[in-house]
Amino acid sequence: MAQRILVVGQHFWPEQFRVNDIVDFMIDEGVEVDVLCGRPNYPSGQLAPGYTLWNRKIERYRTATVYRSFEIPRGNNSNLRILLNYVSFPVTSLFRVPRLLFKKYDRVFIYQLSPVMMSFAGIVLGKMKRIPTTMYVLDLWPENLYSVLDIRSGLLRRIAESVSHWHYRRVDRLVALSSRMRDRLLEVTSKSPSDVIVVPQVAEKLYETTIVDEELSERFAETFNVVFTGNISPAQSFSTMLDAAEILEKSGISGIRWIIVGDGMSRLAVEQEVAHRGLEHLFAFEGHHPVEEMPKYTHIADVLVGCLVRSDLLEATVPAKVMSYIAAAKPIVLAMDGEVQSLVATTIRCGYAGPTGDAETLAANIRRMFLLTPQARAEMGERARAYHFEHFERNKVLTRLLEFIQR
Repeated sequence: MAQRILVVGQHFWPEQFRVNDIVDFMIDEGVEVDVLCGRPNYPSGQLAPGYTLWNRKIERYRTATVYRSFEIPRGNNSNLRILLNYVSFPVTSLFRVPRLLFKKYDRVFIYQLSPVMMSFAGIVLGKMKRIPTTMYVLDLWPENLYSVLDIRSGLLRRIAESVSHWHYRRVDRLVALSSRMRDRLLEVTSKSPSDVIVVPQVAEKLYETTIVDEELSERFAETFNVVFTGNISPAQSFSTMLDAAEILEKSGISGIRWIIVGDGMSRLAVEQEVAHRGLEHLFAFEGHHPVEEMPKYTHIADVLVGCLVRSDLLEATVPAKVMSYIAAAKPIVLAMDGEVQSLVATTIRCGYAGPTGDAETLAANIRRMFLLTPQARAEMGERARAYHFEHFERNKVLTRLLEFIQR
């Protein structure tokens, strides 16, 4: 008899998070799945078309039943609205628990992004039904919180740490993105090492494909295209990219175009800073696109770029963006410390990686990539794709994750 798993997390389809792909995989493997989530409003802050605060409380996603709880949308992505969004879902999702108590579930799987409190209903339901709970920790709290907000108050930091660690201690099993994150989770929870494993985020299968968009290819045919895809947030250190763009232009390198594909809480501020610096001719902001369209942007990329702000725990992981870049078979340039730097620059040799926040090195590495022959860049991309299939292929990794959940 097939197992039944309740997936809990604030974000789910039609929002574009990798939990969608995990649910797809579970369904394809014969697992009966229900999902407890919020109202789709990320990253724009507005509810997705067809949704209101009160309609579509229960709907279907393939064979899964999706239970949606009320949440305050992120709106203009101000600090206040994000705080209200963070607090509303953990509270309102609890009102779903009484109904779900009458459902037969074998496991609870929590997909934990920010905030860590989004896992609360899953923890409560698991305890009340006495079934194992597994949390996939994508954003380690409170460390991830500190990378976005400069919290200096000792009291507020103690509160954030206490709340975060409470959630991690209350689940039965934890899944970390890296060995360093696993070590940290073992330290704060005192769990058995067998109950905390490392499973990297994996790229959806679609990143292994090539989509040729004639209009897009023609529009960027005459430039050397540095492409960024994903969330535009404070953690992405866009100031490093803007500084690098200025350095390259002042050095006399012409023909480089920075193509930004995505949306997020910092998009307006980044666009305003680009205009303030007079760099509009170097940047193209393409806005939000469905994940299915990402291959057409990676296809036109001469190099894929990524940056992070300085954070020990952020740099202890390989970001999902970089996993997608590796699968896309294109060379990569990063301004990131830690495991991802050595993975790209040394292990796979599919690009160049410099220190976090170092715009001079980022500019120098893009210049190095610019001066390479197309064949040399293609070879980097081929090494990335080969490594992806050997170590990060979606079905291999998600099979391991599902086996751990079902153990």
